[in-house]
Amino acid sequence: MTLPKEGTHTTRVLRALENPSSSVRLRAAMAVGTTPDPDVVGTLVERCAVEPEFPVREALTWALTRHAAAVTVPLLLDEVRSERAQARSQALHTLSKIGDRRAWPVVTPELLADADDEVARSAWRAAVVLVPEGEEHGLAVVLATQLGRGERETQLSLSRALIALGEAMTPVLGAATTDPDPRVRAHALATERLWRDPDAGFECAIEEAKRVVALGGAGPERR
Repeated sequence: MTLPKEGTHTTRVLRALENPSSSVRLRAAMAVGTTPDPDVVGTLVERCAVEPEFPVREALTWALTRHAAAVTVPLLLDEVRSERAQARSQALHTLSKIGDRRAWPVVTPELLADADDEVARSAWRAAVVLVPEGEEHGLAVVLATQLGRGERETQLSLSRALIALGEAMTPVLGAATTDPDPRVRAHALATERLWRDPDAGFECAIEEAKRVVALGGAGPERR
């Protein structure tokens, strides 16, 4: 990318994005978002891949959403294919915030099953935002292959993604409650409970589901 001339406001902002102080980087990202400039989009995307602080990454994402999708989306699609996990994760997160469904083809089954939990979670969130109308059930089938994966935070992300698909996911989730793997069954049951009762805490839902599985049951409706 060609940088603006030396001494311009944009140049100072770009340099600030690499400042050792996270508060300076945060202010710089907010400044770019407040006054969008297509010349800095490439730098914003690149910074997302290496920025260590979550609040600054969120500000970078916000700044990108303030720019035209025609400028940001192509660069983000390239980042989704990056070898760096943070680049993939943050690009997917930003695409979910932009919500341009032209990005849907990049959310592949391989990405939804990415070995990195943060990338997979970002892919799940992006998928339920970008999925074309009528393809929700197919997405639910793919997402269900990840049931039982990871720790509480990862499992809650998947449950929320499945629930966001609405009725299209219920047959898939129902089938998963009889899966041979007890972790899959417990996760499916916990997701069902959250679907029925959105106010139920996931921790309580998963512990109850584990008890049901341990007793050989399949949930209240199936007893």
